[in-house]
Amino acid sequence: MHARAASELVKLASSFTCKILLSGSEAEAVSAKSVMGVLLLCGSKGTVIDVEAQGEQAQAAVDAIGELIADKFGEAE
Repeated sequence: MHARAASELVKLASSFTCKILLSGSEAEAVSAKSVMGVLLLCGSKGTVIDVEAQGEQAQAAVDAIGELIADKFGEAE
């Protein structure tokens, strides 16, 4: 993932009040509200990540992040 996509994800995550964590198969969970954490976790194309949220708006946050990823962060293919 490049910096623009990571920034979009962090911007979206930061719009929710809940705690949002991203984790990969071999990495510690990182805050979805941290650009550096997101970049370190999602460094290469094809990385599978899990999204977990806790608190108010948790399900809405997970759904919105899923939509952003499915939309390829708004980038053309």
